[in-house]
Amino acid sequence: MKQRRLHNEGAPGWAIRFFYWYCNDHLCEAVMGDMLELYRRRRSRLGKKRADLLFIFNVLHFLQPFAIRKRSHSTINHIAMFKNYFIIAWRTMSRQKMYTAIKIGGFALGLATCMIIFLFIRHEISYDKYYTDSNRLFRMYNQYKGGDDSGNWTSFPAPVAQILRTDFPDIEKAGRLIPYNWYNAGNNLFRRQDQIESTYEEGFAYADPEIIDILQIPLVYGNPRHALDQPNTIVISKRKADKYFPGEDPVGKTVIFNEDKSRPYTIGGVMKEFPVNSHLQYDFLITLTQEEFWKGEQTSWCCWNYNIYLRLRPDADPAQLEKKLLSVRDTHYVGYLKEMGDKSLEDVRKYHSFRLQPVSDIYLQEEVIWDNLRHGDVRYVWLFGGVAFFILALACINFINLSTAKSANRAKEVGLRKVVGSVRGYLVRQFLTESVLYSLVSFALAIVIVCLAMPYFNGLAGRTLSIPWSAWWLFPLLLLSVLVIGFMAGVYPSFYLSAFKPIDVLKGSISRGTRNSKMRSVMVVFQFTTSIILVIGTFIIYRQMNYILNTKVGFDKEQVIMVQGANTLPNQKTFKDELRKLPGVEDVTVSSYLPVEGTKRDQNSFWREGKSKEEKSIGAQKWYVDEDFIGTMGMKLVAGRNFMQEMASDSQSIIINEAMAKEFGFKNPVGERIMTWEVFTVIGVVEDFNFESMKGEIGPLAFVRGGWGSIAAVKVKTEDMAGMIAQVTNVWDKVMPHQPIRYTFLDESYARMYDDVQRMGQIFASFAVLAIVVACLGLFALSAFMVEQRNKEISIRLVLGASVNSIFRLLTQNFVMLVLISFVVAAPLAWYLMQEWLKDYAYRIDITWDVFALSGLLSVLVALLTVSYQSVRAAMVNPATRLRSE
Repeated sequence: MKQRRLHNEGAPGWAIRFFYWYCNDHLCEAVMGDMLELYRRRRSRLGKKRADLLFIFNVLHFLQPFAIRKRSHSTINHIAMFKNYFIIAWRTMSRQKMYTAIKIGGFALGLATCMIIFLFIRHEISYDKYYTDSNRLFRMYNQYKGGDDSGNWTSFPAPVAQILRTDFPDIEKAGRLIPYNWYNAGNNLFRRQDQIESTYEEGFAYADPEIIDILQIPLVYGNPRHALDQPNTIVISKRKADKYFPGEDPVGKTVIFNEDKSRPYTIGGVMKEFPVNSHLQYDFLITLTQEEFWKGEQTSWCCWNYNIYLRLRPDADPAQLEKKLLSVRDTHYVGYLKEMGDKSLEDVRKYHSFRLQPVSDIYLQEEVIWDNLRHGDVRYVWLFGGVAFFILALACINFINLSTAKSANRAKEVGLRKVVGSVRGYLVRQFLTESVLYSLVSFALAIVIVCLAMPYFNGLAGRTLSIPWSAWWLFPLLLLSVLVIGFMAGVYPSFYLSAFKPIDVLKGSISRGTRNSKMRSVMVVFQFTTSIILVIGTFIIYRQMNYILNTKVGFDKEQVIMVQGANTLPNQKTFKDELRKLPGVEDVTVSSYLPVEGTKRDQNSFWREGKSKEEKSIGAQKWYVDEDFIGTMGMKLVAGRNFMQEMASDSQSIIINEAMAKEFGFKNPVGERIMTWEVFTVIGVVEDFNFESMKGEIGPLAFVRGGWGSIAAVKVKTEDMAGMIAQVTNVWDKVMPHQPIRYTFLDESYARMYDDVQRMGQIFASFAVLAIVVACLGLFALSAFMVEQRNKEISIRLVLGASVNSIFRLLTQNFVMLVLISFVVAAPLAWYLMQEWLKDYAYRIDITWDVFALSGLLSVLVALLTVSYQSVRAAMVNPATRLRSE
């Protein structure tokens, strides 16, 4: 650029620099002189601000084709140049096979981990995003913010949906769904009317006809407008239709639930299966048309059993609609409480509200909303995203460390290229091309690793992930990733290597690999800090899971057989009596309610008799159990007595847990009378036990006597469980000869409550191992390079009498020190992160020092083992073989 000698007269400097950058040399001085002269006149006449604007306009206006500087065209054949770059890169890779294998292997592991995590995150965030009008689909839920009683839940009384349809023009459609075990929702025995033997099926839900339209459920057979609009109709999935009616259109055919021949159901339609990324997974939708579970249930505000889904009109504002929905609460619900004489109506006005949740937010909901559905965890999405980033960073660090460590081997090449005329820009381009080539080969290997590892990951995560080969965006994304990651990993080594000065290289003043060693040490510390955090996290997750599965929870879960389908038995008492005759059977109870997820739940409001005007109600679970339930489950009565079969008055008796007694403030609960739409007398108090996940505190629970249920729990004491199962099966076959027995074990059902957390712990452990492997690959390569660099020094030390042990210490002490520094950095970070994770559990372990000691010791041992091979090998070689050239 031509040197600028003109005084700028106060004109904008950046505009002058821009002018000199684009303008032809032969025009620069004359034109700029005229512009500055004009600028000086305008400034004296118009002021500086306007003169600046006009000067900038002149600079930009002069940007014409005739005035633009003609750039000299390089005569370099770019195709030949890049061909040469690839040849040099390939020769470099071939000469340094071990370093190349470590670079590519570490890169490939990091990339494969990122791909798998990307597929996992993509799957998790895709839930319920497939609706064409997803921005208009909402689920209603209740929010109560009142101190200790705060919470969110999705159940509503039966009349709410109809009120929404008629009174709120912003709502286009409203439909109810019962997604949990309640009457025939949940699981049932199922058969065609013309079959004899029933099959146990899961995935039943009650639904209004509007649900098919709101959730855009496509039907293979039947009319979506009329599939559920008649009483006692059902829509089944295509896979179940193929199972029970192969090759037929089953619409209009009759099916039987639970051997109840008095109430057959007619198939109104066949739907496609819910997508795997839907928060709803059902094979059977039972109509709610004219359904009434007890007299007056459809018009009563007493019981909250229905989830409500809405589709709003295109111009509706969800936030404004939430405010309008308060009128439903104030008019109907508060009116009902007032009619019941409940004092809590003022608290309802103050703390309670109806909220709208987008359907697309349900699976990864950030708020805890009780809905009895399976959810993902947005924190795991962020966590695994972070893990992917750090493992990829570890792989990139290996590449950078090895590239800079081996820089002396490329110094002469850089010096000679500069001597013969190469400029730094071309050298940077060369080394970036090599980096992209490494990235390309690593990506190819990573895809192979992903294909091999995907079945294992799916088994761990309980997902069905696959590479979407047919997606249009896949290969452009892979190509972009190759370029970006190759550039990211290669940019620092490229500028570092290209900065060598020819004079220093040719004089031999470039030190062999010691330059920038501090940066490499920092990177090693970062690698092992990340790895140690993952190791500590893995240990703590496993300890917490072990605590959950093995701690006493207030009931006996070992050796309890759960026989499904007890509600279909012709006589439950006969079945129980026959089982009790078996040797090894301690007790039997029949109930639909058990202290594991997936069994029936029934939330009710309770208040003290005669004191409803002075005290607010308490929300509690109400379980129907028989007189054998407490004994069979190994629960402990801390006050009062159990139900007694011979006492008819026990039909109006109730047993509460300690948490419920505390909520009521009872000092002596036995004899107290409490209400929940009927009056009960407290006859006993059972010791608190965990009947939900240990993430939450034990809540209020009440037992009332009921002699009917769907599960027979058989408490046994035997060392021959297979023989015991055979005996129980024989008893079942005598009572139900046409119905095969179905059973599970209570301890296995309890463990399944924590399946997701255990899976995530196993995935976390797998990623921790991968992080250690990637870090150790880099450490192994650096130790090999260090030994190569100090070969002659080691040989001279050996000649002078150094022992193998002293050489080993010399070569390993720096690496051990780096790992110890990593541990010091990682320990407090891991402690903080795991404390935050454990806050989700009401019952949790304490983080003890031995977890950190074990993790630190393991890290040091792994590091020592990694560098030992090269160190011992170097110390054992005959010095003469290295010094003979001297």
